Formats: sequence, C-alpha cells, structure tokens
Amino acid sequence: MATDLIELKNLGKTSVQWLNAVGIRTLEQLHDVGSVAAYCKVRSRGFKVSKVLLYALEGALIGSHWNDLDSDHKARLLQAVKECVL
Repeated sequence: MATDLIELKNLGKTSVQWLNAVGIRTLEQLHDVGSVAAYCKVRSRGFKVSKVLLYALEGALIGSHWNDLDSDHKARLLQAVKECVL
C-alpha cells in the first residue's frame, strides 16, 4: 500500500505540492481530512483547481482512477463541496 502521497493513484507532483501547502503531507492526514475538505482547503488557499482534483483525491483514497467514479458519486462530491465550510 502506498504511504507517500506521490505514490497514490491520480496524484502528481503539483497536486501533492498543493496538499503539502495546506498541511496535508501523508496518506493518514489525507484520510483524516477527507477528499472534500482537502479540496476545499486547496481551493481556499487560492490555487486554481478544477473538479478533477476533487475526483482525483477521492479516487486516491479509494484506490480507483478518478474517471472510474460513477456520476452519482461525483455529484455527491460536488454537493459536499458546495456545503464545505472551513
């Protein structure tokens, strides 16, 4: 199992740098925060992100390619982002 963020499916150098910038440096921290809150933190920091980052974070946590998430799952994630308060 991957323990370093860069080893996770869907996450590349830039997304890992964004996560690091908001204090998320380990898989455990990403699990604790969750994909929606992590996405909101990155976006709140001023990084120009798309919804693909949200899907990528979720996919990384569940071990799936972001594009394999079904449309209902993606819709639930987007709704949770709308309700995100940091």
